[in-house]
Amino acid sequence: MLNVAIGGSNGRMGKSLVQAAMDEPKISIGAASVTENCPSLGEDVGLISGVGPLHVVTVDDFEQVMDDFDLMFDFTGTEATIMHLDLCSRYGKKMVIGTTGFTLEEKQHIKEISEKIAIVFAPNMSVGVNVLFKLIEQATAVLGDSSDIEIIEAHHRHKVDAPSGTALHMGEVAAGVLGRNLSDVAVYGREGLVGERQDKTIGFETIRAGDIIGDHTIMFASPGERIEITHRSSSRMNYAAGAIRAALWLQDKENGLYNMQDVLGL
Repeated sequence: MLNVAIGGSNGRMGKSLVQAAMDEPKISIGAASVTENCPSLGEDVGLISGVGPLHVVTVDDFEQVMDDFDLMFDFTGTEATIMHLDLCSRYGKKMVIGTTGFTLEEKQHIKEISEKIAIVFAPNMSVGVNVLFKLIEQATAVLGDSSDIEIIEAHHRHKVDAPSGTALHMGEVAAGVLGRNLSDVAVYGREGLVGERQDKTIGFETIRAGDIIGDHTIMFASPGERIEITHRSSSRMNYAAGAIRAALWLQDKENGLYNMQDVLGL
Protein backbone atom coordinates (compact mmCIF):
# COMPACT_ATOMS: atom_id res chain seq x y z
CA MET A 1 0.00 0.00 0.00
CA LEU A 2 1.32 3.43 -1.00
CA ASN A 3 0.46 6.11 1.56
CA VAL A 4 0.13 9.53 -0.04
CA ALA A 5 -0.33 13.16 0.93
CA ILE A 6 -2.49 15.60 -1.01
CA GLY A 7 -1.24 19.17 -1.17
CA GLY A 8 -3.95 21.84 -1.44
CA SER A 9 -6.71 19.31 -0.84
CA ASN A 10 -9.39 22.03 -0.66
CA GLY A 11 -8.71 23.16 -4.25
CA ARG A 12 -10.36 21.77 -7.37
CA MET A 13 -7.39 19.65 -8.34
CA GLY A 14 -6.86 18.53 -4.75
CA LYS A 15 -10.42 17.27 -4.51
CA SER A 16 -10.02 15.41 -7.81
CA LEU A 17 -6.84 13.77 -6.49
CA VAL A 18 -8.64 12.61 -3.35
CA GLN A 19 -11.43 11.11 -5.46
CA ALA A 20 -8.97 9.40 -7.82
CA ALA A 21 -6.91 8.05 -4.91
CA MET A 22 -10.01 6.49 -3.37
CA ASP A 23 -10.64 4.63 -6.64
CA GLU A 24 -7.18 3.03 -6.54
CA PRO A 25 -6.95 0.08 -4.10
CA LYS A 26 -3.13 0.28 -4.01
CA ILE A 27 -3.21 3.82 -2.57
CA SER A 28 -4.19 5.13 0.86
CA ILE A 29 -4.43 8.81 1.82
CA GLY A 30 -2.34 9.49 4.92
CA ALA A 31 -2.22 13.29 5.01
CA ALA A 32 -3.70 16.37 3.35
CA SER A 33 -3.00 20.07 3.53
CA VAL A 34 -4.93 23.28 3.01
CA THR A 35 -3.71 26.84 2.84
CA GLU A 36 -3.12 28.81 6.01
CA ASN A 37 -6.32 30.29 7.52
CA CYS A 38 -8.48 28.11 5.25
CA PRO A 39 -11.97 27.43 6.69
CA SER A 40 -11.43 23.72 5.90
CA LEU A 41 -8.39 23.47 8.21
CA GLY A 42 -8.83 20.57 10.64
CA GLU A 43 -11.72 19.02 8.69
CA ASP A 44 -11.86 15.48 7.31
CA VAL A 45 -10.39 15.55 3.79
CA GLY A 46 -12.89 12.96 2.62
CA LEU A 47 -15.82 15.16 3.61
CA ILE A 48 -14.21 18.17 1.91
CA SER A 49 -13.88 16.15 -1.30
CA GLY A 50 -17.31 14.54 -1.17
CA VAL A 51 -16.14 10.92 -0.83
CA GLY A 52 -17.19 10.39 2.78
CA PRO A 53 -15.14 10.35 5.99
CA LEU A 54 -11.53 9.17 5.67
CA HIS A 55 -10.46 10.05 9.22
CA VAL A 56 -7.63 12.20 7.86
CA VAL A 57 -7.85 15.81 9.01
CA THR A 58 -6.28 18.62 7.02
CA VAL A 59 -3.21 20.49 8.25
CA ASP A 60 -1.58 23.75 7.15
CA ASP A 61 1.95 22.47 7.80
CA PHE A 62 2.99 19.08 6.44
CA GLU A 63 5.88 18.86 8.91
CA GLN A 64 3.30 17.81 11.52
CA VAL A 65 2.48 14.63 9.56
CA MET A 66 5.61 13.62 7.64
CA ASP A 67 5.51 10.11 9.13
CA ASP A 68 2.04 9.50 7.68
CA PHE A 69 2.91 9.25 3.98
CA ASP A 70 5.50 8.04 1.47
CA LEU A 71 4.69 10.29 -1.51
CA MET A 72 3.22 13.76 -1.90
CA PHE A 73 1.03 15.04 -4.72
CA ASP A 74 1.57 18.76 -5.25
CA PHE A 75 -0.57 20.80 -7.65
CA THR A 76 -0.59 23.95 -5.51
CA GLY A 77 1.45 27.04 -6.44
CA THR A 78 5.12 27.60 -7.08
CA GLU A 79 5.94 29.00 -3.63
CA ALA A 80 4.12 26.23 -1.75
CA THR A 81 5.54 23.53 -4.03
CA ILE A 82 9.14 24.64 -3.44
CA MET A 83 8.50 24.65 0.30
CA HIS A 84 7.03 21.13 0.11
CA LEU A 85 9.90 20.02 -2.12
CA ASP A 86 12.48 21.02 0.48
CA LEU A 87 10.44 19.30 3.18
CA CYS A 88 10.18 16.06 1.20
CA SER A 89 13.90 16.20 0.48
CA ARG A 90 14.66 16.47 4.18
CA TYR A 91 12.41 13.53 5.08
CA GLY A 92 13.09 11.34 2.03
CA LYS A 93 9.59 11.43 0.54
CA LYS A 94 8.81 11.04 -3.15
CA MET A 95 6.81 13.69 -5.07
CA VAL A 96 4.48 13.99 -8.03
CA ILE A 97 4.50 17.66 -9.07
CA GLY A 98 1.94 19.11 -11.45
CA THR A 99 2.37 22.77 -10.50
CA THR A 100 3.28 25.11 -13.38
CA GLY A 101 4.73 28.61 -13.64
CA PHE A 102 8.18 27.93 -12.18
CA THR A 103 11.15 30.14 -13.00
CA LEU A 104 14.26 28.62 -14.56
CA GLU A 105 15.96 28.84 -11.17
CA GLU A 106 13.11 26.98 -9.48
CA LYS A 107 13.19 24.27 -12.15
CA GLN A 108 16.91 23.89 -11.55
CA HIS A 109 16.21 23.55 -7.82
CA ILE A 110 13.74 20.74 -8.53
CA LYS A 111 16.38 19.02 -10.65
CA GLU A 112 18.94 19.30 -7.86
CA ILE A 113 16.55 17.91 -5.25
CA SER A 114 15.81 14.95 -7.55
CA GLU A 115 19.33 13.72 -6.83
CA LYS A 116 18.05 12.91 -3.32
CA ILE A 117 14.43 11.85 -3.92
CA ALA A 118 12.35 10.47 -6.78
CA ILE A 119 10.15 13.05 -8.55
CA VAL A 120 7.70 12.95 -11.43
CA PHE A 121 7.46 16.55 -12.66
CA ALA A 122 5.25 17.26 -15.66
CA PRO A 123 3.34 20.28 -16.97
CA ASN A 124 0.35 18.02 -17.58
CA MET A 125 -0.42 14.62 -16.06
CA SER A 126 -3.16 13.73 -18.53
CA VAL A 127 -2.41 10.56 -20.49
CA GLY A 128 -4.08 12.10 -23.54
CA VAL A 129 -1.98 15.26 -23.39
CA ASN A 130 1.20 13.22 -23.19
CA VAL A 131 0.12 11.30 -26.27
CA LEU A 132 -0.39 14.76 -27.82
CA PHE A 133 3.25 15.61 -27.03
CA LYS A 134 4.34 12.48 -28.88
CA LEU A 135 2.15 13.34 -31.88
CA ILE A 136 3.67 16.84 -31.95
CA GLU A 137 7.14 15.32 -32.04
CA GLN A 138 6.20 13.11 -34.99
CA ALA A 139 4.33 15.85 -36.88
CA THR A 140 7.11 18.40 -36.40
CA ALA A 141 9.70 15.98 -37.77
CA VAL A 142 7.70 15.81 -41.02
CA LEU A 143 6.11 19.26 -41.25
CA GLY A 144 8.09 21.62 -39.08
CA ASP A 145 10.60 23.04 -41.53
CA SER A 146 7.95 23.80 -44.15
CA SER A 147 5.11 25.01 -41.88
CA ASP A 148 4.30 27.91 -39.61
CA ILE A 149 3.70 26.62 -36.08
CA GLU A 150 1.12 28.24 -33.82
CA ILE A 151 -0.09 27.11 -30.38
CA ILE A 152 -3.44 28.20 -28.95
CA GLU A 153 -4.52 27.42 -25.39
CA ALA A 154 -7.60 28.23 -23.30
CA HIS A 155 -8.18 27.93 -19.54
CA HIS A 156 -10.54 29.16 -16.84
CA ARG A 157 -10.45 32.77 -15.71
CA HIS A 158 -8.66 31.93 -12.42
CA LYS A 159 -5.48 30.47 -13.94
CA VAL A 160 -2.57 32.74 -12.99
CA ASP A 161 0.21 31.75 -15.42
CA ALA A 162 0.20 32.26 -19.19
CA PRO A 163 0.85 30.61 -21.50
CA SER A 164 0.03 27.39 -19.70
CA GLY A 165 2.80 24.98 -18.80
CA THR A 166 1.30 22.51 -21.24
CA ALA A 167 1.36 25.03 -24.10
CA LEU A 168 4.96 25.94 -23.36
CA HIS A 169 5.95 22.28 -23.33
CA MET A 170 4.21 21.81 -26.68
CA GLY A 171 6.44 24.59 -28.00
CA GLU A 172 9.52 23.07 -26.39
CA VAL A 173 8.80 19.71 -28.03
CA ALA A 174 8.41 21.29 -31.49
CA ALA A 175 11.43 23.55 -31.06
CA GLY A 176 13.56 20.66 -29.82
CA VAL A 177 12.77 18.54 -32.88
CA LEU A 178 13.80 21.45 -35.09
CA GLY A 179 17.02 22.11 -33.18
CA ARG A 180 15.81 25.48 -31.91
CA ASN A 181 15.69 27.05 -28.46
CA LEU A 182 12.09 28.02 -27.65
CA SER A 183 13.18 31.17 -25.82
CA ASP A 184 14.77 32.39 -29.06
CA VAL A 185 11.83 31.71 -31.38
CA ALA A 186 8.66 32.11 -29.26
CA VAL A 187 6.26 34.95 -30.06
CA TYR A 188 3.66 35.60 -27.34
CA GLY A 189 0.58 37.28 -28.79
CA ARG A 190 0.49 39.93 -31.50
CA GLU A 191 -0.90 43.46 -31.55
CA GLY A 192 -0.55 46.41 -33.90
CA LEU A 193 1.72 46.68 -36.91
CA VAL A 194 3.99 43.75 -36.10
CA GLY A 195 5.09 43.09 -39.68
CA GLU A 196 5.10 39.80 -41.52
CA ARG A 197 5.53 36.57 -39.64
CA GLN A 198 9.18 35.69 -39.19
CA ASP A 199 10.42 32.30 -40.35
CA LYS A 200 11.25 29.73 -37.68
CA THR A 201 9.11 31.41 -35.00
CA ILE A 202 6.53 29.57 -32.87
CA GLY A 203 3.49 31.64 -31.96
CA PHE A 204 1.39 31.46 -28.78
CA GLU A 205 -2.12 32.73 -28.15
CA THR A 206 -3.77 32.58 -24.72
CA ILE A 207 -7.45 32.62 -23.75
CA ARG A 208 -8.69 33.01 -20.17
CA ALA A 209 -12.45 32.75 -19.80
CA GLY A 210 -15.21 31.20 -17.72
CA ASP A 211 -14.62 27.70 -16.39
CA ILE A 212 -12.67 26.20 -19.31
CA ILE A 213 -10.67 23.32 -17.82
CA GLY A 214 -8.05 23.18 -20.56
CA ASP A 215 -7.95 23.28 -24.37
CA HIS A 216 -4.71 23.03 -26.36
CA THR A 217 -4.18 23.15 -30.13
CA ILE A 218 -1.04 23.16 -32.22
CA MET A 219 -1.34 24.27 -35.84
CA PHE A 220 1.03 23.44 -38.69
CA ALA A 221 0.10 25.78 -41.56
CA SER A 222 1.66 25.88 -45.00
CA PRO A 223 0.40 27.18 -48.38
CA GLY A 224 -2.70 25.23 -49.33
CA GLU A 225 -3.18 23.18 -46.18
CA ARG A 226 -3.32 23.25 -42.41
CA ILE A 227 -3.03 20.47 -39.83
CA GLU A 228 -4.32 20.98 -36.29
CA ILE A 229 -3.84 18.62 -33.35
CA THR A 230 -6.13 19.37 -30.42
CA HIS A 231 -6.68 18.09 -26.89
CA ARG A 232 -9.68 19.24 -24.83
CA SER A 233 -10.26 18.43 -21.17
CA SER A 234 -13.83 18.12 -19.93
CA SER A 235 -12.87 17.05 -16.38
CA ARG A 236 -9.93 17.38 -14.00
CA MET A 237 -10.21 13.67 -13.28
CA ASN A 238 -8.04 12.86 -16.30
CA TYR A 239 -5.19 14.86 -14.72
CA ALA A 240 -5.78 13.13 -11.38
CA ALA A 241 -5.86 9.67 -12.98
CA GLY A 242 -2.53 10.37 -14.67
CA ALA A 243 -1.03 11.55 -11.37
CA ILE A 244 -2.15 8.33 -9.67
CA ARG A 245 -0.51 6.36 -12.46
CA ALA A 246 2.69 8.36 -11.99
CA ALA A 247 2.71 7.72 -8.23
CA LEU A 248 2.39 3.95 -8.65
CA TRP A 249 5.14 3.97 -11.29
CA LEU A 250 7.44 5.95 -8.98
CA GLN A 251 7.20 3.50 -6.07
CA ASP A 252 10.40 1.57 -6.86
CA LYS A 253 12.50 4.63 -7.75
CA GLU A 254 14.91 5.90 -5.11
CA ASN A 255 15.75 9.20 -6.81
CA GLY A 256 15.75 10.92 -10.19
CA LEU A 257 13.67 13.40 -12.16
CA TYR A 258 11.05 11.87 -14.44
CA ASN A 259 8.15 13.08 -16.57
CA MET A 260 4.93 11.52 -17.86
CA GLN A 261 6.66 10.39 -21.02
CA ASP A 262 8.80 8.17 -18.78
CA VAL A 263 5.75 6.95 -16.86
CA LEU A 264 3.89 6.04 -20.05
CA GLY A 265 6.88 4.60 -21.88
CA LEU A 266 6.61 7.14 -24.70
